[in-house]
Amino acid sequence: MKSIFKVAIALVVGVCSAVTLSHSASAADDELAGTYKLISSTRKILDAGEVKDTYGKQPTGFIMYGKDGRFLVQIAYDERPKPESIDKTTDEQRIDLYRTFQAYGGTYKFDGNKIEHQIDISLNAVWTGTTVIRDIKIDVN
Repeated sequence: MKSIFKVAIALVVGVCSAVTLSHSASAADDELAGTYKLISSTRKILDAGEVKDTYGKQPTGFIMYGKDGRFLVQIAYDERPKPESIDKTTDEQRIDLYRTFQAYGGTYKFDGNKIEHQIDISLNAVWTGTTVIRDIKIDVN
């Protein structure tokens, strides 16, 4: 039986992020393993109470959680530049393409309420070797 999940993930460190994902899985509803599609992502500046789109209004992205404890993420921001061709891509366009894409992976631990991402590979090398802990809520529709 296939189910659709909505997952909200929040990161609390002065900024609060909420990510809404869609998931199709044939596994039991209580398992996190599977591929999730990014639906939306917002962040809240706690001091100001301001809410902003993290990756634009309509980002594209996926996160895959394996039963082996590994995960992979790819996120393309909304309104990314689209160069005319590979040969005609300018340095400025390459920089904008880099700035509007996220990719990282590593291992994860999930306790039903929190997920811990231990990042061991990332497009942004600053993240490599770091750990991110997020609150997670699964909303089954």
